[in-house]
Amino acid sequence: MTSTQNDPAATVTSTDTASSASELPALPDRLSTDPRSPHHVAAVFTRDIGILLGGKELTNVEEYCISEGWVKVPAGKTRDRKGQPLLIKLKGKVQAFYK
Repeated sequence: MTSTQNDPAATVTSTDTASSASELPALPDRLSTDPRSPHHVAAVFTRDIGILLGGKELTNVEEYCISEGWVKVPAGKTRDRKGQPLLIKLKGKVQAFYK
């Protein structure tokens, strides 16, 4: 009975699961896809990120802030004078997750 509780295979399995989960960096409170932004974290973009706003998944989010409850999305095909898309701010409950 003691040998099954101290089974090394079970210990290795739980360690492997913990290490694979720790490979992904935690999603920050505020994140931007624009590399020029101070809120851009390149390590987070190694995997796809999903954003829920009010229970609906958005696929075109450029920036989000969970604590303030907003996301910024492009306003159609409109561009500013530097060629960047014009962004509008949508407010609601924001949830971010890895896909």
